[in-house]
Amino acid sequence: MKTDDFDYELPPELIAQEPASVRDACRMLVMDRKTGALEDRIFRDVVDYLRPGDLLVANETRVMPARLLGAKRGTGGAAEVFLLRQVFGVEPPKNGTATWETLVRPGKRLKPGAVVDFANASGQVILSAEVLDWVEKEGESGKGERLVRLTTPLDSLDTALHEVGHTPLPPYIKDYAGDEELYQTVYSTRERSAAAPTAGLHFTPELISRLREQGVGWETVELEVGLDTFRLVDEDDPTLHKIHTEFYTVPKQTAQAVAETRARGGRVIAVGTTSVRSLESAWDAEAGVVTPRSREATSLYILPGYEYHAVDGLITNFHVPRSTLMMLVSAFSTRENIMHAYEHAVQERYRFFSFGDAMLIL
Repeated sequence: MKTDDFDYELPPELIAQEPASVRDACRMLVMDRKTGALEDRIFRDVVDYLRPGDLLVANETRVMPARLLGAKRGTGGAAEVFLLRQVFGVEPPKNGTATWETLVRPGKRLKPGAVVDFANASGQVILSAEVLDWVEKEGESGKGERLVRLTTPLDSLDTALHEVGHTPLPPYIKDYAGDEELYQTVYSTRERSAAAPTAGLHFTPELISRLREQGVGWETVELEVGLDTFRLVDEDDPTLHKIHTEFYTVPKQTAQAVAETRARGGRVIAVGTTSVRSLESAWDAEAGVVTPRSREATSLYILPGYEYHAVDGLITNFHVPRSTLMMLVSAFSTRENIMHAYEHAVQERYRFFSFGDAMLIL
């Protein structure tokens, strides 16, 4: 197995630059995971493929205003700090202060001791980020990852972040000036992620209600999506790739619903790869069930050859070539079936990536 095995040619114009005008009106490619047979449908047609007693499990995380654009103190030079995950236990907690792992630009100029200030629309500095250290001691040869201390004179960091922060979009989406709420799922709750669980973007409240009326269950997990979702695998051998740790939560109610669904012969369909990783990470092999988890760390890396335990179906988007997500969906079916499906999607001019069309694999 080589990383090149998960590469494919994608015309740039097929990378969606804006969401569908109506969430559930996007296209959906349906694939039989065993035979590879394909059907071209519309996303709201998902009701035709789900049965009473099936269970959908979605990631309810919400995207933070994680992109901060400011100026380096002392020089005024433009600087960017991208929040990845909050770090606890590094310093005693204080009001208006928190420690975060971040991605900074320009990396070479933001060494330990540097401070970046962020101003609101009135020009008042209401948030500052002091660089404390390199992440994992990578030093100046690192990839711009830094440990920073955020401080604000306001009542809360949350208030300051919402005043100066921006919802981050993937690097392949250029100059999107539309409603940032369209990069959030309609059922999102707590702001914990640096990127959206994009398979869920296609659902509307009306479609969820229709599925429930049909007898399809709906439960949620929470996985805090990091930037690693956009990173390509650089190594020729994908088994040498190091996947970053993310935190996930599987509520007791969701674990019970999964167990009950499987016991009565229903199918568990994950809405997105983050839901897959949450459920599979929470699988207790000895007990043979998904168990409740509360913000536990996972670095589960799913490659072809992995045996799925908790998931019977998958709703997902079309993924970046040479990514860990291409490997995950290939493991759910076969590499040959997935690559054939992607060839079909390119030929039929489907829209790819975060704002793109959907795929249902059953």
